[in-house]
Amino acid sequence: MIRRYTMILISCLPGLTAVAQQPAALQNGNLRLQWEQTPQGYSLKTLAVKKDGAWHKLRSAGEYTVLYSAAKPDKTPVPVYDGKGKEIHDFPEEKYRYIQAAWKELTQGVQLNTAGEAYHFRPASATAGGDSLVFKAENAVAEITAVWRNDPAFATDIQVRMTLRAKAEGYFSLASPTLATFRENELEWAGIPGYYQGRYLEKDFIKAAMYLQGIPAKPLVVRERTAATLSPFINSRDRITLAVIPDPGTGRDPWENDKKTHSTWKLGLSVMNRKAELSPTIYHPVLGEDRSFMKKGETVEFSFRYSLQAADWYTVYKHAANDIYRFPDFLALKETKRSLTNRILDMHRYVTDDSTSMWRNEDMNGMKIGAQAYLGGVYLSEKDAMKNSDYGAMWMLANIMNDTVLRNTRLPYARNFKLQQQNTTPGFFHGSAGGQYYLYKSKRFTEEWGPYVEPIGLTYYMTMDAGNILLFNPNDAAMKQLLTAAADRLLAWMGKDGQWRVAYDHLSTKPLFTEVQDFRPTFYGLVIAYRVLKQPKYLAAAKKGADWYIKNAVNEARFLGVCGDARFVPDFATGQSAEALMDLYDITGEKKYKEAAIKTARIYTASVYTHPIPTNAVKTVNGVQRKDWEISQVGLGFEHGGTIGSANPSGPILLASHAGMFVRMFALTKDSLFINMARAAALGRDAFVDSATGVASYYWTNMNKGAGPYPHHAWWQIGWITDYLLAEAELRSGGAVKFPRGFITPKVGPHQSYGFAPGVVNGTPASLLLRQGLLQCENPYLDYYCAISGKEKKLFFILLNNDDSPMRTTIRADYTKVPVTPAGADNNIPVEIAPYGIKVITVNFR
Repeated sequence: MIRRYTMILISCLPGLTAVAQQPAALQNGNLRLQWEQTPQGYSLKTLAVKKDGAWHKLRSAGEYTVLYSAAKPDKTPVPVYDGKGKEIHDFPEEKYRYIQAAWKELTQGVQLNTAGEAYHFRPASATAGGDSLVFKAENAVAEITAVWRNDPAFATDIQVRMTLRAKAEGYFSLASPTLATFRENELEWAGIPGYYQGRYLEKDFIKAAMYLQGIPAKPLVVRERTAATLSPFINSRDRITLAVIPDPGTGRDPWENDKKTHSTWKLGLSVMNRKAELSPTIYHPVLGEDRSFMKKGETVEFSFRYSLQAADWYTVYKHAANDIYRFPDFLALKETKRSLTNRILDMHRYVTDDSTSMWRNEDMNGMKIGAQAYLGGVYLSEKDAMKNSDYGAMWMLANIMNDTVLRNTRLPYARNFKLQQQNTTPGFFHGSAGGQYYLYKSKRFTEEWGPYVEPIGLTYYMTMDAGNILLFNPNDAAMKQLLTAAADRLLAWMGKDGQWRVAYDHLSTKPLFTEVQDFRPTFYGLVIAYRVLKQPKYLAAAKKGADWYIKNAVNEARFLGVCGDARFVPDFATGQSAEALMDLYDITGEKKYKEAAIKTARIYTASVYTHPIPTNAVKTVNGVQRKDWEISQVGLGFEHGGTIGSANPSGPILLASHAGMFVRMFALTKDSLFINMARAAALGRDAFVDSATGVASYYWTNMNKGAGPYPHHAWWQIGWITDYLLAEAELRSGGAVKFPRGFITPKVGPHQSYGFAPGVVNGTPASLLLRQGLLQCENPYLDYYCAISGKEKKLFFILLNNDDSPMRTTIRADYTKVPVTPAGADNNIPVEIAPYGIKVITVNFR
């Protein structure tokens, strides 16, 4: 629908007579903008949005800013300060080698928004130009033209196209004009997706700029390479949200043609203008960066839109992702050559092969322990680290495939690894994890990045892993004793208010990382303890810990990560928090946990890329022709993003642990962003999968190089794919196909285990089942899981069409792969399934 707008013309170029002393204006049924001529130029006198049938005015501004520097801006880091005004030195510590370069970038003048000279001005003239207002201005270094118009497609948006013509040689950056300003006490929520969100200003540079806790109290300009959605926003307490959204194509393309261009800096984003006034602002080009150098007479264009709505931040953020960057359209482009189920079966072969899985057995204290080699960076490692990743997936796959190799040569020694991993010495650390890695040369456990012990590490490597083992083996007395000791240690370490410390020094037991708080789902360890051990004290403590977490982390959008090599900057632990809170809701029925889980999940969507818009353009990747959508970052999430996370050099990760949780969130909320993000992450990612093993690369930058130094990642991939497929089956069947979920996996996200207890398929109790060669289908969009009911003598094929087109295909069943004799079943079964639909085939057996 085309909305009406009104426009009143005025011209005040030097030497011309004004047509009329009337203000220039843009107006439709939702927005009203009115400028007036002042001695300083055209000022935005009125900015109003329709709310509840009445016009609501904002503190309008209308000031323009151009940054200029005759020489390329200096890249020498400049001083930054903590919350007490003290200069920060020797941070991050030298041992954090992976984040040093990003920290140096963060503390340079361009990102701190102090580089160059700022020219602030208002337009000298305003004229009518068709359906637009055309503003012009000129200063010592540039001529600027800005064309404003109502967006005919979205009545909440004002489109702006700016052109700068250089009058001098040098480096230029155009800022989006300051449409409105907000005071700190007016903030309900503000942020830049992929970076920080919150409702207060934080003066401590480390907390705000590195840990993304609070809004930086300075006009920090961040890069688009980890801005998951290009939409800085401010949501006021009167429920008005203003965002500025660059036109598609303004930001960098991470792979423009035949090489990685992920770190090319074309777009800067901030929630403050250069004067440190709260106002969503974007910059293009970025001073001293790509195409910012101009000779006299050269021009640059910058197009964007303001979206001003009587709505919350999440509504406006989704508008940017869905409507402007067309995120839902991505699924229609996707094609695939291998199904997700096929990948699980290929990875089954991978993890049961000693060579490809890099499985090692070692002796510790007279006990044979087993794990996979880990060749990444580990404290004190001499390339001798070993690690197990997803115990739930290990026990799950062994059970549903009835695999003797896993049962006999993996699980017993992985179990022993877990028993040896626990600290059993009486004292402060009794019951905790000795470390997540075992060093076989020095025969000791160690933490990833230093001699410390984290309470979240206890939750991960003691309660999560032991809890998942006990779901499959509830009579394992040693494992139950381990879980009890771990849960009691977690109780002992919990503060009176329900929080934990980030870490303790191994030798002195003194708290470490005291500059931040433990905004992580540490409380989940007690949820597990209650579910398994049934003792009320664990549930009471879990609720206390969760209540503190909701108040101090979720409600303030302050999170902490779990990757020691990145000094715990926020990461996928935020996604885990959403699932942990939902699990607590499932136990207690208390709505506050469900509401906090949804809120956390919405915040976590901002860790998933929605730009640039994927296309069919052909690119060259390591000598192979690929379509742009095949290697797109869109739909993929961070390991850790923000200013210094791994997404800065390496892009997002292919380990989509959040996919199943997002499917469940869609079922709960009917919010399509969740289901579209789940499918965008999970489906059509062949370009990142090693064809021989089915294992996807971890980082986007590695394309299809496989597991590399992380062979244990295959278990996490088996785990998240299973969680995603079974979540889709439950959703599409309306709950008719449903299997009980176990506990969250450690570290990488919220996916959970299955297969420890029967589920239900169309009213019949049945146990999950997979077998190599049982089902074959030439259509790669068909994914499946199987289930069997011995009592009812039924075998179920749970078939999913993971495509947006109807499916007609034939599956071939080899019943010799299962210990049943079908009662007259056909080996060739024709199948028709609706787009993103489900079909359950029931085979009766004797």
